[in-house]
Amino acid sequence: MLSLGGKDVNNQTAKNKIKVTALGGQGELGKNMYAIEVDEQLFVLDAGLMFPEEEMLGIDVVIPDTTYLMENKEKLQGIFISHGHEDHIGALPYILNYINVPIYGTKLTIELIKLKMKEVKFKKKIDFVEIDHNAKLLFGDTSVSFFRTNHSIPGSLGICIHTEKGCIVYTGDFKFDQAATGLYAADLGKLAQIGEEGVLLLLSDSTGAEKPGNTASEAIVERNMTDVFQASMGRVIVTTFASNINTIQHTLNAAAKSNRKVVIIGQEIKQIYDICMHTESLVCEEDQVIPLAEMNDYDDRQIAIITSGAKGEPISAMERMAKKNHKQISLRPDDTVIVAASPVRGGELMLTKAIDLLYRADVNVVSKNKTVYVQGHGSQDELKLMINLLKPQFFMPIHGEYRMLIAHEKVAKESGIPADSIIIAENGETVEVIKNHIAVTGKVASGNILIDGSGIGDVGNIVLRDRRLLSQDGILIVVVTLDKVTKAIVSGPEIITRGFVYVRESEKLIDQSVTLVKEAVEKNVSTSNFDWSTLKQDVRDALNSHLYEVTKRRPMILPIIMEI
Repeated sequence: MLSLGGKDVNNQTAKNKIKVTALGGQGELGKNMYAIEVDEQLFVLDAGLMFPEEEMLGIDVVIPDTTYLMENKEKLQGIFISHGHEDHIGALPYILNYINVPIYGTKLTIELIKLKMKEVKFKKKIDFVEIDHNAKLLFGDTSVSFFRTNHSIPGSLGICIHTEKGCIVYTGDFKFDQAATGLYAADLGKLAQIGEEGVLLLLSDSTGAEKPGNTASEAIVERNMTDVFQASMGRVIVTTFASNINTIQHTLNAAAKSNRKVVIIGQEIKQIYDICMHTESLVCEEDQVIPLAEMNDYDDRQIAIITSGAKGEPISAMERMAKKNHKQISLRPDDTVIVAASPVRGGELMLTKAIDLLYRADVNVVSKNKTVYVQGHGSQDELKLMINLLKPQFFMPIHGEYRMLIAHEKVAKESGIPADSIIIAENGETVEVIKNHIAVTGKVASGNILIDGSGIGDVGNIVLRDRRLLSQDGILIVVVTLDKVTKAIVSGPEIITRGFVYVRESEKLIDQSVTLVKEAVEKNVSTSNFDWSTLKQDVRDALNSHLYEVTKRRPMILPIIMEI
């Protein structure tokens, strides 16, 4: 552990000026990114993505606005990654196009970042610095150290930035599973030591702050999965997020205890499995995993399948199997399907419908009726333990929707932290510790950058508004051709619709619309001060009013006026 000589966090003669700015992760799930400034040095903690909300039509992923980082490139010391889940690494393949800075992470985390970069065909050379929980890094007078945390993926770290005013601790995602060992064991002793040396500010994960007590142990999950494996008369199929390494490990262990071979189906989960074996992040017998081609060499009672779908999510592959249109696997009545996942925000309905499809496929479904999955985040008692171990002078809840941040604030108060020593910051707000209090002192550029295909940030609110309009009421295109000299109508008006009305059943409406367009065109071309933009607007106004009166819908109207 890097010693700071037991500095007093109340020592206000220290020279460091410290700023903490959330660029993502506040009031939302995902997009985690925090900037810590110590004098003229800038440290970035995590760089995650968020999956699009329902109204973000056509958007693939959402990343934080990094304008502030680009404006302060000369201060950047590096991006420090807590662990390899997409909500903490997913923005890197996009923002590293504009920021050239070292990336610090564990071996597994770095390999998962490289996998994400390969998926988007990232070309630039990046300086990766492999660290572990014992690493100590020095940046001038400021040092950075790490501690192991217990999460659903190995290589999870908390990050400490040591300053003259005390330590700033960033927990990353964490829980305290008392049964966790090996790759998943938390550094409880080191946490207590950090607390004794003096913590100025604690930034702590709030995802589980609304849940009382403790998060159930992964040991219970593995025991229940093993019971299911041993009781099933047919194949056992486990569907999960590709990046939930703990579930993959549980599946391997349960399969070994029930004499089953494991088949891995899904490109991303297979890639992640290979990375985990390469980095020794999974424990697996040499012949435990077999190729799909060998599956038919075994009885159904000797087979377990672990799968994930597109982009590593647990739903799409499961749906295709249930509908019997999966390329490799169709479900059979003797199969048992374990749904080892909880839905992402907004995905509850999709997961419910997918489980309903499984029941229609007449398989045995194991999901909420038996504990076969637990979240990777600490509940209220674990959050209190983190606070009591570190004993921070100031506290800032992070990682969560606003109600979660409020719940974590209440937990902190119950743990003895005064109300005026707790701050809830929004994305973009800069927090400073000034004398004996903490406050928001400024605001920087923040928000969402939308990724649509290969486009980065080229889709904004106006484009999304148009997409919503198109999805709701469709589009109507008006094509008119005018004589260049006389301005008389040579061809048209022709009306084309998509997603608005079925033309063959709406001939009267279309004929009325053609008449309105003719009248608008003839009215405009007869004036001496003829203007193209006025003509188009008059066509839109006439059609918009009439169409709404008849159909109570407002399609997007695109007039195309040509001259020959």
